[in-house]
Amino acid sequence: MIKEIKADLQAALEKDPAAKSKWEVILTYSGFRVLVKYRIAHWLYKRKRTFLARLIMARAKKHTGIEIHPAAVIGHGIFIDHGSGIVIGETTEIGNNVTIYQGVTLGGTGKDVGKRHPTIEDDVMVSAGAKVLGPVVIGKGSKIGAGSVVLKDVPPYCTVVGVPGRVVKMHGKKYVDEMDQKLPDPILDELNRLNKRIAMLEDQLGIHACRYSISQNAENQEQNDDSQKDK
Repeated sequence: MIKEIKADLQAALEKDPAAKSKWEVILTYSGFRVLVKYRIAHWLYKRKRTFLARLIMARAKKHTGIEIHPAAVIGHGIFIDHGSGIVIGETTEIGNNVTIYQGVTLGGTGKDVGKRHPTIEDDVMVSAGAKVLGPVVIGKGSKIGAGSVVLKDVPPYCTVVGVPGRVVKMHGKKYVDEMDQKLPDPILDELNRLNKRIAMLEDQLGIHACRYSISQNAENQEQNDDSQKDK
């Protein structure tokens, strides 16, 4: 238990540029504090002291706004940033060196029995507001974009965004110390592709572009319209 707590403390110091000292993290970081209480509660839960374990985590939720079931299995080096609104279900499994931002739900779909919560492998980042639901597996080194809803397994070293979540990047190598939450937007990319296609068709058909057209000639047409008004 002490080894895991030390690893969690070190993760906060390494991943949060605002962390100035160990005592600052220990006394003021709700994510670290709830992990300490979880470690104690999980130790009790494995020894059939389930009521006491649930009581500890209920009080931790009241003080931090983070809900973690004491039966969940969580590795070491976990960094919970801000943390408010995080929910981690009973059969959730989280690997090592995982980063979780505020508003994340690692929950069930309501219809599964037995293993009904996600498995998050090592070195995964789950961005703010993301929902990972059901007994899915998030592969090692993957990123879940902010606000995404993930209902299917994600291969290792992938970037997932959208509702429902879609894989938009797949790499054969690990992300190295990358904490950037600015991830691709597949919907915007598709709209841009369609805009370019329509612009090409407008040009080929010789459609007279107006100021609101997406055609490449729209700017020139707008200038022509303004010059005609001046005349």
